[in-house]
Amino acid sequence: MTAPLTPPHQPHSQPHGDTPWPEPFPKPAPDVPGARHEVRDALGVVALSALAGVVFGLLWLWLAPRIPLISDGKAVFLKNSEGEAAIGADGTFALLGLGFGALAGLLVFLWRRHGGVGLVLGLAAGGLAGSAVAWGVGSFLGPTDDVVAHARAVGKGVAFDAPLELNTVGALLAWPIAAMILHLALTTLFGPRDAEPEWGPWEQVPPRRTEP
Repeated sequence: MTAPLTPPHQPHSQPHGDTPWPEPFPKPAPDVPGARHEVRDALGVVALSALAGVVFGLLWLWLAPRIPLISDGKAVFLKNSEGEAAIGADGTFALLGLGFGALAGLLVFLWRRHGGVGLVLGLAAGGLAGSAVAWGVGSFLGPTDDVVAHARAVGKGVAFDAPLELNTVGALLAWPIAAMILHLALTTLFGPRDAEPEWGPWEQVPPRRTEP
C-alpha cells in the first residue's frame, strides 16, 4: 500500500504556480467625530447663531423702512395708505436672514469640512434661534407697540413711526433654509470623499486551477 502524498493532519498544499486571489486593502477612512462631538458642535452652532441674531436684529431695525402713523385726536391712521413699508419690513428681514444663513453655512463648512447630521441640525435650530432673537431685538428696540399712548405723546397731526413688526412668520425660515442648503452643497462639492478599496493588479494574477 502506498502512503498518501499529503498527511491528513496537514493542510493540502496548493499546486505549483497557483497564486491566491489578492485581498482588497482599503485606505483608512477619514476621522469622523463621534456622536458626543457632533452634539457638542451642534450646540455650539446654536449658541453662536443666537448671538448673531442680536446683530441681525440691530440691522433689521436700522434697514427696515418705517411706517408713518398720524392721529387726528380720535383715531390713528396710516399717513401713507399704500402700505409698502409693511411689506418692506418683512422683505428686509427675509433678505437679512438669507445673508446670515449663507454666512453661517459657509463658516460651519470651513470649520468642520466633514459635515454630519449634527451640524445640519445645529444650523437648522441655530437659524431658527437667531431669527427669533432678531425678531425680538428689533421689536423691543423699535418704536413702542402702545400706539395710542405714542399718539397722545406726540400730539394731534404729528407723524410718528409704527411698531416694527414681522407680519410674515415664514420669514423666520430664511436663515435656516439658506444655511442648510449652502452647507450641504459645499459638503457635497468640496467635502472629503469616502475611501475606496485598492485592489491588486488583476492582470498579473494567473487563473486558479481546479483540482480533480
